[in-house]
Amino acid sequence: MNPIERIGLAALHRLDAEKAHQLSLLALKSGLAPLPGRIDRPRLRTRIAGLDLPNPIGLAAGYDKNAEVISPLLRAGFGFIEVGAATPLPQPGNPKPRLFRLTEDRAAINRFGFNNQGAVAIAARLAKPRAAGIVGLNLGANKDSANRAGDYVSVLETCGRLVDFVTVNISSPNTEKLRDLQGTAVLTTLLRDVLSSRDRLGKKLPVFLKIAPDLDDAEIDSIAEVALSAPVDGIIATNTTLARDGLQSRWRDQAGGLSGQPLFDRATRVLARLAVATGGDLPLIGVGGIGSAEQAYAKIKAGASAVQLYTALVYHGLGLVSEIANGLDGLLARDGFSNLQAAVGIEKDRYK
Repeated sequence: MNPIERIGLAALHRLDAEKAHQLSLLALKSGLAPLPGRIDRPRLRTRIAGLDLPNPIGLAAGYDKNAEVISPLLRAGFGFIEVGAATPLPQPGNPKPRLFRLTEDRAAINRFGFNNQGAVAIAARLAKPRAAGIVGLNLGANKDSANRAGDYVSVLETCGRLVDFVTVNISSPNTEKLRDLQGTAVLTTLLRDVLSSRDRLGKKLPVFLKIAPDLDDAEIDSIAEVALSAPVDGIIATNTTLARDGLQSRWRDQAGGLSGQPLFDRATRVLARLAVATGGDLPLIGVGGIGSAEQAYAKIKAGASAVQLYTALVYHGLGLVSEIANGLDGLLARDGFSNLQAAVGIEKDRYK
C-alpha cells in the first residue's frame, strides 16, 4: 500500500461505512486514486468460459453496483470486473445503516438489499466507451417481484449485449426468500429460462451461477448436478454467509451477509466440494475472504480458475490487486508451474 492510499483509507475509515464507499467511487471518478494499469503476466493468463483474462484476479459484484467506474476499475489491475447486482426496476434497498465494518475481524456485514438504479440506467452506462477489459453483470431480482425468475431474464435482455458475462445471483441473504431459488426444481427452471434468453441474444455470453456458502454437501452436489445439466458456463463460490462464528467486533450481531476473512475457510470448503462434484467439467471462481496472494493461491489449488476480491480492499486498498498478482506469480514459479491452470484443483481433496 502506497502512502497516498494509506492516508486515504485512514480518512475513509473515520466515516460511516456506506458514505466511505460512495467517496471511494467519487475518488475513482475524479482520477484521485493511483492505478497501476493492466497486469498481464504469461504465468497468470487464464481462459475461463471462453474469456481470455490477463490475470485471474477479479472484482466481485457489489462495489460498482451501477456501473459508474468501469474504466478506472479496469485500470486498477483486475483481470475482470463484475458490476451490479442489477434489477429490472430501480430500488432503494433496505433502510440505513446497512453496511458495517468489522475492523477487528477484517470483515464486513451488509444488508443492502440489491439497491441499484435499475437495468435501464445501468445499460446506458454499459453502452458508453470504456477501457479494454472483461466486464460482467450480476443479475438480481426486485424485492417485491411476483416473478423473480422473470426478473433475471428481463435484466439479461436489457443488458446482455453490453457485457462479457452475466451471473445469476440466487445467493444474496438480503432479499427475502431469494436463496430458495437454490432448490433443485426451482433452479432448474430458472436456469432454463435464463439460458433460453441468452441464446436469443445472438452472442455466446457466458452465464455463471453464484451460490451461498451456507450449504451442506448434499445441497452442493445437487446444485452441481443442476449446473452441469443446464449447462451453465461456470459457478461462483461463494456469496456472503449468515454464520457469525468467532467474531470479535461490536457489529457482529448485525443482520445481513458477512464477508471478509471469517468467510475464507467456509467458502473454500464449498469451492473444493464443487470442484469434486463437477469433476473439472465447469470452471469455478473462488470468492470469500481473500486478502493475500497465499489465500488466492489456496482458492486456485482448491479448484478455482479465477478469484474475486471485495472486502479485503476496504482494509488494504486497490494496491492489493497488484500485491496479489505479483505474489501469485511468484508462488506459481516457486512450485514449478509455468501456467496457472496447472495448479487448479491440485488440493481439492484435502477439504473432504
